[in-house]
Amino acid sequence: MVDGGIAESEIMKPHVAVLPSPGLGHVIPLLELAKVLVVHHGVQVSFLNITTEASVAQNQLLHPHTLPPGLRVIDLPPADISTLVSEETLVLTRLCINVEESLKPLKSVLMELGKLQALVIDLFCTQAFEICNELSIPTYTFFTPSTSFLAFSLYLPTLDRDVDCEFIDLPAPVQVPGCTPVRIDDLLDQVRNRKIDEYRWFLLHVNRLPMAAGIFLNSWEDLEPVSFKAIREHPFYQKTPTPPVHPIGPLLKRDAATTESDAECLAWLDEQPSNSVLFVALGSGGTLTAAQLTELAWGLEMSRQRFIVVARKPSDASASATFFNVGGDINDPKAYLPEGFLERTKGVGMAVPSWGPQELVLGHPSTGAFLSHCGWNSTLESITHGIPMVAWPLYAEQRMNATMLVEEVGVAVKPVVEPGKGVVEREEIERVVRMVLEGEEGKVMRRRARELKVKAEKTLNFGGSSYESLSRVTKEWKAQHL
Repeated sequence: MVDGGIAESEIMKPHVAVLPSPGLGHVIPLLELAKVLVVHHGVQVSFLNITTEASVAQNQLLHPHTLPPGLRVIDLPPADISTLVSEETLVLTRLCINVEESLKPLKSVLMELGKLQALVIDLFCTQAFEICNELSIPTYTFFTPSTSFLAFSLYLPTLDRDVDCEFIDLPAPVQVPGCTPVRIDDLLDQVRNRKIDEYRWFLLHVNRLPMAAGIFLNSWEDLEPVSFKAIREHPFYQKTPTPPVHPIGPLLKRDAATTESDAECLAWLDEQPSNSVLFVALGSGGTLTAAQLTELAWGLEMSRQRFIVVARKPSDASASATFFNVGGDINDPKAYLPEGFLERTKGVGMAVPSWGPQELVLGHPSTGAFLSHCGWNSTLESITHGIPMVAWPLYAEQRMNATMLVEEVGVAVKPVVEPGKGVVEREEIERVVRMVLEGEEGKVMRRRARELKVKAEKTLNFGGSSYESLSRVTKEWKAQHL
Protein backbone atom coordinates (compact mmCIF):
# COMPACT_ATOMS: atom_id res chain seq x y z
CA MET A 1 0.00 0.00 0.00
CA VAL A 2 1.15 3.53 -0.74
CA ASP A 3 -0.13 7.09 -0.32
CA GLY A 4 -2.20 6.66 2.82
CA GLY A 5 -4.19 3.62 1.75
CA ILE A 6 -4.13 3.54 -2.08
CA ALA A 7 -3.11 0.13 -3.41
CA GLU A 8 -0.21 0.04 -5.87
CA SER A 9 -2.55 -1.30 -8.56
CA GLU A 10 -4.59 1.90 -8.22
CA ILE A 11 -1.58 4.09 -9.04
CA MET A 12 -1.85 3.02 -12.68
CA LYS A 13 -5.36 4.46 -12.90
CA PRO A 14 -6.24 8.13 -13.34
CA HIS A 15 -7.08 9.80 -10.04
CA VAL A 16 -10.08 12.12 -9.74
CA ALA A 17 -11.50 13.94 -6.69
CA VAL A 18 -15.24 14.53 -6.24
CA LEU A 19 -16.61 17.32 -4.04
CA PRO A 20 -20.34 17.70 -3.25
CA SER A 21 -21.93 20.39 -1.12
CA PRO A 22 -23.95 19.20 1.92
CA GLY A 23 -27.45 17.77 1.54
CA LEU A 24 -28.52 14.39 0.19
CA GLY A 25 -29.72 15.92 -3.09
CA HIS A 26 -26.08 16.79 -3.80
CA VAL A 27 -24.19 14.01 -2.02
CA ILE A 28 -26.17 11.10 -3.54
CA PRO A 29 -25.69 11.88 -7.27
CA LEU A 30 -22.01 12.82 -6.83
CA LEU A 31 -21.41 9.63 -4.84
CA GLU A 32 -23.13 7.59 -7.56
CA LEU A 33 -20.90 9.27 -10.16
CA ALA A 34 -17.87 8.34 -8.05
CA LYS A 35 -19.02 4.69 -7.90
CA VAL A 36 -19.64 4.53 -11.65
CA LEU A 37 -16.18 6.01 -12.35
CA VAL A 38 -14.54 3.38 -10.13
CA VAL A 39 -16.59 0.32 -11.09
CA HIS A 40 -17.18 0.88 -14.83
CA HIS A 41 -14.50 3.28 -16.06
CA GLY A 42 -11.27 2.30 -14.28
CA VAL A 43 -10.81 5.56 -12.35
CA GLN A 44 -9.74 5.86 -8.70
CA VAL A 45 -11.73 8.45 -6.78
CA SER A 46 -11.18 10.48 -3.62
CA PHE A 47 -14.57 11.67 -2.34
CA LEU A 48 -14.17 14.91 -0.36
CA ASN A 49 -16.80 14.99 2.38
CA ILE A 50 -17.90 18.26 3.99
CA THR A 51 -18.51 17.17 7.57
CA THR A 52 -19.83 20.48 8.93
CA GLU A 53 -23.51 19.98 9.88
CA ALA A 54 -23.53 16.62 8.09
CA SER A 55 -26.82 14.76 8.68
CA VAL A 56 -27.10 11.27 10.15
CA ALA A 57 -28.23 10.00 6.73
CA GLN A 58 -25.18 11.54 5.00
CA ASN A 59 -22.80 9.87 7.47
CA GLN A 60 -24.49 6.50 6.96
CA LEU A 61 -24.30 6.89 3.20
CA LEU A 62 -20.53 7.41 3.27
CA HIS A 63 -19.67 4.51 5.55
CA PRO A 64 -16.52 2.82 4.12
CA HIS A 65 -18.07 -0.67 4.20
CA THR A 66 -20.71 0.36 1.65
CA LEU A 67 -18.19 1.65 -0.92
CA PRO A 68 -16.32 -0.21 -3.69
CA PRO A 69 -12.51 -0.61 -3.61
CA GLY A 70 -10.85 2.34 -5.35
CA LEU A 71 -13.27 4.85 -3.80
CA ARG A 72 -12.18 6.42 -0.54
CA VAL A 73 -13.83 9.14 1.51
CA ILE A 74 -11.69 12.00 2.80
CA ASP A 75 -13.40 13.99 5.55
CA LEU A 76 -12.75 17.71 5.43
CA PRO A 77 -12.25 19.12 8.96
CA PRO A 78 -15.46 20.52 10.50
CA ALA A 79 -15.70 24.31 10.44
CA ASP A 80 -17.19 26.44 13.21
CA ILE A 81 -20.03 28.42 11.58
CA SER A 82 -21.93 29.12 14.80
CA THR A 83 -21.24 32.87 14.64
CA LEU A 84 -22.05 33.08 10.91
CA VAL A 85 -25.51 31.48 10.83
CA SER A 86 -28.60 31.47 13.02
CA GLU A 87 -31.95 29.68 13.13
CA GLU A 88 -33.28 32.37 10.78
CA THR A 89 -30.60 31.81 8.11
CA LEU A 90 -32.25 30.47 4.94
CA VAL A 91 -31.19 27.04 3.65
CA LEU A 92 -29.13 28.08 0.62
CA THR A 93 -27.30 30.83 2.51
CA ARG A 94 -26.51 28.41 5.32
CA LEU A 95 -25.31 25.79 2.85
CA CYS A 96 -23.07 28.29 1.02
CA ILE A 97 -21.53 29.63 4.24
CA ASN A 98 -20.90 26.04 5.32
CA VAL A 99 -19.11 25.31 2.03
CA GLU A 100 -17.13 28.57 2.09
CA GLU A 101 -15.75 27.83 5.56
CA SER A 102 -15.27 24.08 4.96
CA LEU A 103 -13.21 24.63 1.80
CA LYS A 104 -10.55 26.79 3.47
CA PRO A 105 -8.14 23.81 3.72
CA LEU A 106 -9.03 22.54 0.20
CA LYS A 107 -5.73 23.58 -1.41
CA SER A 108 -3.61 21.60 1.03
CA VAL A 109 -6.00 18.61 0.81
CA LEU A 110 -5.70 18.54 -2.99
CA MET A 111 -1.91 18.90 -2.86
CA GLU A 112 -1.70 15.92 -0.48
CA LEU A 113 -3.66 13.78 -2.96
CA GLY A 114 -0.86 14.07 -5.51
CA LYS A 115 -1.46 14.42 -9.24
CA LEU A 116 -5.17 14.64 -10.05
CA GLN A 117 -6.64 14.36 -13.54
CA ALA A 118 -9.70 16.36 -12.45
CA LEU A 119 -11.86 17.65 -9.63
CA VAL A 120 -15.63 17.28 -10.01
CA ILE A 121 -17.67 19.77 -7.95
CA ASP A 122 -21.33 20.58 -7.64
CA LEU A 123 -22.85 23.99 -8.25
CA PHE A 124 -22.27 25.36 -4.75
CA CYS A 125 -18.55 24.56 -4.50
CA THR A 126 -17.27 27.04 -7.10
CA GLN A 127 -14.63 28.41 -4.72
CA ALA A 128 -12.65 25.41 -5.98
CA PHE A 129 -12.16 26.98 -9.43
CA GLU A 130 -9.53 29.49 -8.25
CA ILE A 131 -7.73 26.88 -6.13
CA CYS A 132 -7.64 24.33 -8.95
CA ASN A 133 -6.49 26.99 -11.40
CA GLU A 134 -3.44 27.58 -9.16
CA LEU A 135 -2.79 23.83 -9.03
CA SER A 136 -3.50 23.24 -12.77
CA ILE A 137 -6.29 20.76 -12.02
CA PRO A 138 -9.16 20.74 -14.58
CA THR A 139 -12.45 21.32 -12.74
CA TYR A 140 -15.79 19.93 -13.90
CA THR A 141 -19.21 20.86 -12.55
CA PHE A 142 -21.75 18.12 -11.89
CA PHE A 143 -25.00 20.07 -12.25
CA THR A 144 -27.42 17.97 -10.19
CA PRO A 145 -30.80 19.51 -11.25
CA SER A 146 -32.43 19.28 -14.70
CA THR A 147 -31.01 20.36 -18.05
CA SER A 148 -33.76 22.96 -18.40
CA PHE A 149 -32.69 24.42 -15.05
CA LEU A 150 -29.09 24.55 -16.32
CA ALA A 151 -30.31 26.57 -19.30
CA PHE A 152 -32.09 28.97 -16.92
CA SER A 153 -29.01 29.21 -14.68
CA LEU A 154 -26.71 30.03 -17.60
CA TYR A 155 -29.16 32.73 -18.67
CA LEU A 156 -29.63 34.26 -15.19
CA PRO A 157 -26.55 36.56 -15.22
CA THR A 158 -27.83 38.12 -18.48
CA LEU A 159 -31.33 38.46 -17.02
CA ASP A 160 -29.82 40.08 -13.94
CA ARG A 161 -28.03 42.68 -16.09
CA ASP A 162 -30.97 43.38 -18.43
CA VAL A 163 -33.86 43.62 -15.94
CA ASP A 164 -34.15 46.39 -13.36
CA CYS A 165 -37.30 45.29 -11.51
CA GLU A 166 -37.84 42.18 -9.42
CA PHE A 167 -38.31 39.16 -11.68
CA ILE A 168 -41.66 38.37 -10.01
CA ASP A 169 -42.93 41.74 -11.29
CA LEU A 170 -42.19 40.92 -14.93
CA PRO A 171 -45.33 41.08 -17.10
CA ALA A 172 -44.57 37.89 -19.03
CA PRO A 173 -42.77 34.55 -18.51
CA VAL A 174 -38.97 34.51 -18.59
CA GLN A 175 -37.91 33.58 -22.12
CA VAL A 176 -34.90 31.32 -21.63
CA PRO A 177 -33.08 31.11 -25.01
CA GLY A 178 -34.25 28.14 -27.05
CA CYS A 179 -36.30 26.69 -24.16
CA THR A 180 -39.86 26.67 -22.87
CA PRO A 181 -40.56 30.03 -21.13
CA VAL A 182 -40.50 29.92 -17.31
CA ARG A 183 -43.67 31.16 -15.66
CA ILE A 184 -43.17 33.84 -13.03
CA ASP A 185 -45.03 31.70 -10.48
CA ASP A 186 -42.58 28.85 -11.10
CA LEU A 187 -39.41 30.86 -10.41
CA LEU A 188 -37.32 29.33 -7.67
CA ASP A 189 -37.41 30.95 -4.25
CA GLN A 190 -33.78 32.08 -4.51
CA VAL A 191 -34.49 34.49 -7.40
CA ARG A 192 -37.82 35.89 -6.21
CA ASN A 193 -36.14 38.62 -4.18
CA ARG A 194 -32.89 40.03 -5.59
CA LYS A 195 -32.06 41.86 -2.37
CA ILE A 196 -31.53 38.80 -0.19
CA ASP A 197 -28.33 36.82 0.46
CA GLU A 198 -29.75 33.67 -1.14
CA TYR A 199 -30.05 35.45 -4.47
CA ARG A 200 -26.52 36.85 -4.25
CA TRP A 201 -25.08 33.42 -3.43
CA PHE A 202 -27.01 31.73 -6.23
CA LEU A 203 -25.99 34.37 -8.79
CA LEU A 204 -22.35 34.11 -7.67
CA HIS A 205 -22.25 30.38 -8.33
CA VAL A 206 -24.12 30.35 -11.65
CA ASN A 207 -21.90 33.19 -12.86
CA ARG A 208 -18.97 30.78 -12.52
CA LEU A 209 -20.48 27.92 -14.54
CA PRO A 210 -18.55 28.97 -17.69
CA MET A 211 -15.28 28.42 -15.78
CA ALA A 212 -15.80 24.63 -15.80
CA ALA A 213 -13.81 22.33 -18.10
CA GLY A 214 -17.12 20.56 -18.70
CA ILE A 215 -20.58 20.20 -17.17
CA PHE A 216 -21.93 16.77 -16.24
CA LEU A 217 -25.73 16.48 -16.18
CA ASN A 218 -27.85 13.97 -14.28
CA SER A 219 -30.18 13.59 -17.24
CA TRP A 220 -30.28 12.08 -20.70
CA GLU A 221 -31.19 13.34 -24.12
CA ASP A 222 -34.53 11.53 -24.54
CA LEU A 223 -35.87 13.09 -21.33
CA GLU A 224 -35.09 16.75 -22.14
CA PRO A 225 -34.40 17.01 -25.89
CA VAL A 226 -35.39 20.70 -26.25
CA SER A 227 -33.09 21.94 -23.47
CA PHE A 228 -30.14 19.86 -24.68
CA LYS A 229 -30.56 21.14 -28.23
CA ALA A 230 -30.75 24.75 -26.98
CA ILE A 231 -27.58 24.53 -24.88
CA ARG A 232 -25.63 22.89 -27.68
CA GLU A 233 -26.89 24.91 -30.64
CA HIS A 234 -28.48 28.23 -29.62
CA PRO A 235 -26.18 31.22 -30.30
CA PHE A 236 -26.70 32.58 -26.77
CA TYR A 237 -25.00 29.59 -25.12
CA GLN A 238 -22.23 29.53 -27.72
CA LYS A 239 -21.42 33.16 -26.96
CA THR A 240 -21.58 32.72 -23.15
CA PRO A 241 -19.44 30.52 -23.75
CA THR A 242 -20.91 27.33 -22.30
CA PRO A 243 -18.46 24.51 -21.51
CA PRO A 244 -18.99 21.11 -23.16
CA VAL A 245 -22.12 19.46 -21.70
CA HIS A 246 -22.01 15.73 -20.86
CA PRO A 247 -25.36 14.04 -20.09
CA ILE A 248 -24.47 11.04 -17.90
CA GLY A 249 -27.74 10.28 -16.09
CA PRO A 250 -29.87 9.02 -14.64
CA LEU A 251 -27.39 8.32 -11.79
CA LEU A 252 -29.37 7.14 -8.78
CA LYS A 253 -28.83 5.45 -5.44
CA ARG A 254 -29.18 1.73 -6.20
CA ASP A 255 -27.83 -0.32 -3.31
CA ALA A 256 -29.99 0.68 -0.35
CA ALA A 257 -29.66 -1.28 2.89
CA THR A 258 -32.96 -2.12 4.59
CA THR A 259 -33.83 -1.42 8.20
CA GLU A 260 -36.42 -3.27 10.28
CA SER A 261 -39.07 -0.61 9.55
CA ASP A 262 -38.17 -0.75 5.82
CA ALA A 263 -38.74 -4.51 5.84
CA GLU A 264 -42.14 -4.00 7.49
CA CYS A 265 -43.09 -1.45 4.83
CA LEU A 266 -42.03 -3.76 1.98
CA ALA A 267 -43.83 -6.74 3.53
CA TRP A 268 -47.04 -4.67 3.60
CA LEU A 269 -46.51 -3.79 -0.06
CA ASP A 270 -46.13 -7.49 -0.90
CA GLU A 271 -49.75 -8.00 0.14
CA GLN A 272 -51.20 -5.24 -2.08
CA PRO A 273 -52.42 -5.56 -5.69
CA SER A 274 -50.17 -4.48 -8.56
CA ASN A 275 -50.00 -0.72 -9.29
CA SER A 276 -52.46 0.06 -6.47
CA VAL A 277 -50.44 2.01 -3.88
CA LEU A 278 -49.70 5.75 -3.77
CA PHE A 279 -46.31 6.50 -2.21
CA VAL A 280 -46.23 9.91 -0.51
CA ALA A 281 -42.75 11.32 0.22
CA LEU A 282 -41.48 14.89 0.06
CA GLY A 283 -37.72 14.44 -0.14
CA SER A 284 -34.95 14.71 2.39
CA GLY A 285 -35.80 18.27 3.48
CA GLY A 286 -39.48 18.67 2.65
CA THR A 287 -42.03 19.55 5.32
CA LEU A 288 -45.67 20.64 5.19
CA THR A 289 -47.50 23.15 7.34
CA ALA A 290 -49.81 21.72 9.99
CA ALA A 291 -52.87 22.86 8.00
CA GLN A 292 -51.61 21.27 4.77
CA LEU A 293 -50.66 18.01 6.45
CA THR A 294 -54.20 17.76 7.84
CA GLU A 295 -55.71 18.34 4.38
CA LEU A 296 -53.35 15.78 2.85
CA ALA A 297 -54.32 13.13 5.41
CA TRP A 298 -58.04 13.75 4.87
CA GLY A 299 -57.59 13.70 1.09
CA LEU A 300 -55.81 10.33 1.26
CA GLU A 301 -58.53 8.91 3.47
CA MET A 302 -61.35 10.23 1.27
CA SER A 303 -59.75 8.81 -1.89
CA ARG A 304 -60.14 5.26 -0.52
CA GLN A 305 -56.91 4.37 -2.31
CA ARG A 306 -54.04 2.41 -0.78
CA PHE A 307 -51.10 4.55 0.33
CA ILE A 308 -47.79 4.71 2.17
CA VAL A 309 -47.09 8.16 3.58
CA VAL A 310 -43.71 9.22 4.93
CA ALA A 311 -45.03 11.25 7.86
CA ARG A 312 -42.90 14.10 9.14
CA LYS A 313 -43.53 16.61 11.91
CA PRO A 314 -45.07 19.69 10.26
CA SER A 315 -43.39 23.10 10.20
CA ASP A 316 -45.19 26.38 9.61
CA ALA A 317 -41.81 28.15 9.39
CA SER A 318 -40.08 26.40 6.48
CA ALA A 319 -40.84 23.96 3.65
CA SER A 320 -37.27 22.61 4.00
CA ALA A 321 -37.13 22.30 7.79
CA THR A 322 -35.36 18.91 7.86
CA PHE A 323 -32.71 19.68 5.22
CA PHE A 324 -29.82 19.58 7.73
CA ASN A 325 -31.31 16.84 9.91
CA VAL A 326 -32.15 13.99 7.56
CA GLY A 327 -32.35 10.67 9.34
CA GLY A 328 -32.25 12.40 12.73
CA ASP A 329 -35.17 12.50 15.16
CA ILE A 330 -37.92 9.98 14.46
CA ASN A 331 -41.34 11.32 15.40
CA ASP A 332 -44.59 9.58 16.28
CA PRO A 333 -47.07 10.27 13.43
CA LYS A 334 -49.98 10.04 15.89
CA ALA A 335 -48.78 13.32 17.41
CA TYR A 336 -49.50 15.36 14.28
CA LEU A 337 -51.76 13.40 11.93
CA PRO A 338 -55.54 13.95 12.39
CA GLU A 339 -57.00 12.15 15.37
CA GLY A 340 -58.11 8.65 14.45
CA PHE A 341 -56.55 8.80 10.95
CA LEU A 342 -54.21 5.85 11.46
CA GLU A 343 -56.98 3.71 12.97
CA ARG A 344 -59.52 4.56 10.24
CA THR A 345 -57.07 3.82 7.41
CA LYS A 346 -55.54 0.69 8.95
CA GLY A 347 -55.06 -1.97 6.29
CA VAL A 348 -55.55 0.55 3.48
CA GLY A 349 -52.71 2.89 4.38
CA MET A 350 -49.44 2.93 6.23
CA ALA A 351 -47.56 5.81 7.89
CA VAL A 352 -43.77 5.59 8.03
CA PRO A 353 -42.17 8.06 10.47
CA SER A 354 -39.74 10.66 9.02
CA TRP A 355 -37.89 8.60 6.41
CA GLY A 356 -38.82 5.76 4.04
CA PRO A 357 -37.01 3.35 1.68
CA GLN A 358 -37.95 5.40 -1.39
CA GLU A 359 -36.01 3.56 -4.11
CA LEU A 360 -37.27 0.17 -2.84
CA VAL A 361 -40.89 1.33 -2.63
CA LEU A 362 -40.79 2.90 -6.12
CA GLY A 363 -39.33 -0.32 -7.49
CA HIS A 364 -42.04 -2.51 -5.94
CA PRO A 365 -44.73 -3.87 -8.32
CA SER A 366 -47.55 -2.78 -5.98
CA THR A 367 -46.59 0.90 -6.22
CA GLY A 368 -48.76 2.68 -8.76
CA ALA A 369 -48.03 6.39 -8.25
CA PHE A 370 -45.77 8.79 -6.35
CA LEU A 371 -46.85 12.02 -4.65
CA SER A 372 -43.52 13.85 -4.81
CA HIS A 373 -41.95 17.24 -4.13
CA CYS A 374 -40.34 16.95 -7.60
CA GLY A 375 -36.75 17.22 -6.44
CA TRP A 376 -34.63 16.08 -9.36
CA ASN A 377 -33.32 12.87 -7.73
CA SER A 378 -36.85 11.80 -6.78
CA THR A 379 -38.11 12.72 -10.25
CA LEU A 380 -35.48 10.50 -11.86
CA GLU A 381 -36.20 7.65 -9.45
CA SER A 382 -39.89 7.79 -10.29
CA ILE A 383 -39.34 7.89 -14.06
CA THR A 384 -36.73 5.12 -14.04
CA HIS A 385 -39.22 2.88 -12.25
CA GLY A 386 -42.02 3.80 -14.67
CA ILE A 387 -44.14 5.46 -11.96
CA PRO A 388 -46.43 8.46 -12.70
CA MET A 389 -46.49 11.36 -10.23
CA VAL A 390 -48.68 13.75 -8.33
CA ALA A 391 -46.46 16.85 -8.44
CA TRP A 392 -46.23 18.64 -5.09
CA PRO A 393 -43.33 21.14 -5.32
CA LEU A 394 -42.13 22.81 -2.12
CA TYR A 395 -38.93 24.83 -2.61
CA ALA A 396 -35.80 25.45 -4.75
CA GLU A 397 -36.44 24.72 -8.45
CA GLN A 398 -39.17 22.16 -7.74
CA ARG A 399 -42.01 24.29 -9.22
CA MET A 400 -40.11 24.45 -12.53
CA ASN A 401 -39.61 20.69 -12.45
CA ALA A 402 -43.29 20.09 -11.70
CA THR A 403 -44.48 22.18 -14.65
CA MET A 404 -42.05 20.43 -16.98
CA LEU A 405 -43.19 16.98 -15.79
CA VAL A 406 -46.85 17.86 -16.34
CA GLU A 407 -46.66 19.83 -19.59
CA GLU A 408 -43.57 18.58 -21.44
CA VAL A 409 -42.74 15.09 -20.19
CA GLY A 410 -46.34 14.02 -19.56
CA VAL A 411 -45.78 11.87 -16.45
CA ALA A 412 -47.42 13.98 -13.74
CA VAL A 413 -50.56 15.78 -12.59
CA LYS A 414 -50.42 18.87 -10.39
CA PRO A 415 -53.14 19.63 -7.79
CA VAL A 416 -54.89 22.98 -8.10
CA VAL A 417 -54.78 25.47 -5.23
CA GLU A 418 -57.97 27.52 -5.10
CA PRO A 419 -57.31 31.30 -5.10
CA GLY A 420 -56.86 32.69 -1.60
CA LYS A 421 -56.82 29.26 0.07
CA GLY A 422 -53.07 28.80 0.63
CA VAL A 423 -53.42 25.01 0.85
CA VAL A 424 -54.38 22.19 -1.50
CA GLU A 425 -57.77 21.16 -0.13
CA ARG A 426 -58.75 17.60 0.68
CA GLU A 427 -61.31 17.31 -2.17
CA GLU A 428 -58.61 18.23 -4.72
CA ILE A 429 -56.20 15.73 -3.18
CA GLU A 430 -58.89 13.05 -3.41
CA ARG A 431 -59.46 13.97 -7.08
CA VAL A 432 -55.82 13.77 -8.22
CA VAL A 433 -55.08 10.62 -6.23
CA ARG A 434 -58.02 8.84 -7.84
CA MET A 435 -57.05 10.20 -11.25
CA VAL A 436 -53.47 8.99 -11.17
CA LEU A 437 -54.28 5.53 -9.75
CA GLU A 438 -57.62 4.76 -11.43
CA GLY A 439 -58.35 7.27 -14.19
CA GLU A 440 -57.62 7.21 -17.91
CA GLU A 441 -55.21 10.13 -17.50
CA GLY A 442 -53.25 8.05 -14.99
CA LYS A 443 -52.98 5.17 -17.46
CA VAL A 444 -51.61 7.52 -20.15
CA MET A 445 -49.03 8.91 -17.70
CA ARG A 446 -48.03 5.39 -16.65
CA ARG A 447 -47.47 4.34 -20.26
CA ARG A 448 -45.30 7.42 -20.85
CA ALA A 449 -43.30 6.79 -17.66
CA ARG A 450 -42.70 3.18 -18.71
CA GLU A 451 -41.46 4.29 -22.14
CA LEU A 452 -38.96 6.56 -20.43
CA LYS A 453 -37.96 3.76 -18.04
CA VAL A 454 -36.88 1.62 -20.99
CA LYS A 455 -34.95 4.53 -22.53
CA ALA A 456 -33.24 5.27 -19.21
CA GLU A 457 -32.00 1.68 -18.96
CA LYS A 458 -30.65 1.78 -22.51
CA THR A 459 -28.81 5.08 -22.08
CA LEU A 460 -26.83 3.78 -19.08
CA ASN A 461 -25.80 0.49 -20.66
CA PHE A 462 -22.58 0.00 -22.61
CA GLY A 463 -23.07 1.79 -25.93
CA GLY A 464 -25.91 3.96 -24.57
CA SER A 465 -25.63 7.74 -24.92
CA SER A 466 -25.03 8.51 -21.20
CA TYR A 467 -22.50 5.68 -20.83
CA GLU A 468 -20.59 6.83 -23.91
CA SER A 469 -20.77 10.49 -22.84
CA LEU A 470 -18.97 9.71 -19.56
CA SER A 471 -16.64 7.27 -21.28
CA ARG A 472 -15.37 9.99 -23.64
CA VAL A 473 -14.35 12.15 -20.67
CA THR A 474 -12.67 9.30 -18.77
CA LYS A 475 -10.68 8.42 -21.92
CA GLU A 476 -9.36 12.00 -21.92
CA TRP A 477 -8.35 11.63 -18.27
CA LYS A 478 -6.60 8.33 -19.02
CA ALA A 479 -4.72 9.87 -21.94
CA GLN A 480 -3.50 12.70 -19.68
CA HIS A 481 -2.47 10.16 -17.03
CA LEU A 482 -0.19 8.16 -19.32
